[in-house]
Amino acid sequence: MAHAIQVTIDCADPRSLSAFWAEALGYVVPGPPDGSASWEDFLTARGVPESQWNSASACEDPDGTGPRFFFQQVPEPKQVKNRVHVDVRAAPGLEGDARMAALEARAAELVARGAARLERHEPGGLGAGHIVMADPEGNEFCLD
Repeated sequence: MAHAIQVTIDCADPRSLSAFWAEALGYVVPGPPDGSASWEDFLTARGVPESQWNSASACEDPDGTGPRFFFQQVPEPKQVKNRVHVDVRAAPGLEGDARMAALEARAAELVARGAARLERHEPGGLGAGHIVMADPEGNEFCLD
């Protein structure tokens, strides 16, 4: 039996990182549970201190097919290269110059939203070409 997965990312600012990844993946940040006008209303009703309102956030595939991304606040900053990373399929079906142009366009959009561009890998051999990026908190991902 297959199991649904959730990708969990440790971070300093869950709310802003979930918004970044929602944009990067075409996902949405879910609204508060039924009956609450806002997350602030929900958290207040639950007795959560305002100092903890940004301790977690998430973004989800609006079609319900992709994994949920969950962001949890941790006190320590990122320290080493990720051993697991996300590949954002930004140029499916494209090859060569058209592929790299599509990846470059998406990289520019994400840099404008706070990402950093790290490396460009040209097509060749078995590789179709990709761009290594980092999200606003330094977590590496690839545009593939």
